[in-house]
Amino acid sequence: MWNGEYGFLLRNLIQKDFKVRYRNMSLGIFWSLLNPLVMMSVVTFVFTRVYANRTPHFALFVLCGLVPYNFFTVAWISGTTSLVENAALIKRVAVPRETIPVAAVLSNAVHLLIQIALLVAVSLLSGVFPNRYWFLLPFLWGAEIVFLCGISLITAALNVFLRDVRYVVESANVVLFWLVPIFYSFEMIPQRYRELYQLNPVAALVLASRTILLEGAAPHAVLLLKLTLSSAAVLAIGWLVFQRAKDRFYDYL
Repeated sequence: MWNGEYGFLLRNLIQKDFKVRYRNMSLGIFWSLLNPLVMMSVVTFVFTRVYANRTPHFALFVLCGLVPYNFFTVAWISGTTSLVENAALIKRVAVPRETIPVAAVLSNAVHLLIQIALLVAVSLLSGVFPNRYWFLLPFLWGAEIVFLCGISLITAALNVFLRDVRYVVESANVVLFWLVPIFYSFEMIPQRYRELYQLNPVAALVLASRTILLEGAAPHAVLLLKLTLSSAAVLAIGWLVFQRAKDRFYDYL
């Protein structure tokens, strides 16, 4: 399904989404770097100058949380609104509906690559150099993209029938900022909640990234297993929900 003309369509949707995002911005792609840099600087100042914090390489510690969180929130809302925003295309052209939210997520993955480059640069500037476990990082980011494609298929379908879904997603993203250990360590989480945290792919990615970058060690196999299974399960559920709903999209778009 994703070969040939559908693959061509997916590539063009990703390119269109990327170009539209920066079309009227004077700073262009620099915004992909500016947001995490500003947030990293503010959080680092507050938690090292205002509140006492002795976490080594705290700026890198924070950025390990901000990059996956920023990508998740922006890609999720983009995927959620993608069908409604492309209603004219869907009505004019017989495109596979699944490509629309998937392309919205993947177009944001381009911004993710830019922010990962920033994460690597801050790591090197902090004196943290590559170790043999860095090869796991593409797998971790891939798992988050898989999870995002799945959850975006669900919310994009629901948003066609109930336009309030996008605002639910925006509110959930605000709550998620506090439920992902961005500026606090996993050790601060009470033991009874740790298992639940590890089922959240964003939190699991943050924990695994810090283990690799800051500790120079491999993430726990159980954490990687939970990340893999939860991402695959959400993608499967998202695909099934989307297939059941897509035949009725035309009447609501």
